[in-house]
Amino acid sequence: MAINHNEFRLLTALLNNTNNSQQISQRDIATRAGISLGTVNSSIKSAENKHLIKAEETLQITPKGLAELEPHKVKNAIIMAAGFSSRFSPVSYETPKGLLTVKGEVLIERQIKQLHEAGINDITVVVGYKQEQFFYLEDAFNVKIVPNSEYNTRNNNSSLMAVAKQLSNTYICSSDNYFDENPFEKYVWKAYYSAQFQQGYTKEWCMTCGAHNRITKVTIGGSDAWYMIGHVYFDEAFSKRFMQILRKEYDLPQTAGKLWEDIFIEH
Repeated sequence: MAINHNEFRLLTALLNNTNNSQQISQRDIATRAGISLGTVNSSIKSAENKHLIKAEETLQITPKGLAELEPHKVKNAIIMAAGFSSRFSPVSYETPKGLLTVKGEVLIERQIKQLHEAGINDITVVVGYKQEQFFYLEDAFNVKIVPNSEYNTRNNNSSLMAVAKQLSNTYICSSDNYFDENPFEKYVWKAYYSAQFQQGYTKEWCMTCGAHNRITKVTIGGSDAWYMIGHVYFDEAFSKRFMQILRKEYDLPQTAGKLWEDIFIEH
């Protein structure tokens, strides 16, 4: 029987316990997992019944528990760095936005380091505009470089097509993301798009969510809404379905200028 969401939260909270020699309290688990104390208690009982954890001096994940987490393990990350960075002009005339320095760190380097800290070492950078400036990352950070030969004739859907065979449990990142705190995790429950809440009106892409905060609708512009910003996570099921759609529509003339998010919204 597959684990449920609360058991997943319990297991990852235990896995992320930096001091495994000491018992982690149920209150600490609740804080880390974002669930109530009552839910922690019931999740511990169900996890014990399924032999996902064992209670000795401390709560420990069993080999079965680790095996149940495996389908949720992040396999890799794609950093999209092929675009013209037109919104950053004239700065981007010389330097792509992902290679700009913010607070003493190169944006893409900071993001690669954060992925490494989360245990994600299989990283591919999709390049296009001024691509040669990114080549040093192969040796410096042991990442893979994939050129997008269509970067100047298509929108970012072409970057996903360039790495189609790599999409699985995959973080999709923009090269110019800057995160004060590391948002990446080794295990993720399901596909998501990160968001920020805007009070009042915004011109950004606003999401309507249904049960369990799953995205049901996206509109451009809205008020008092969560809007799409930052990194994205494709789980294996989402990757498979989205790439079926993209391959079907890729050669249509109207697809070339679309963001991959446009295609997602349409379906």
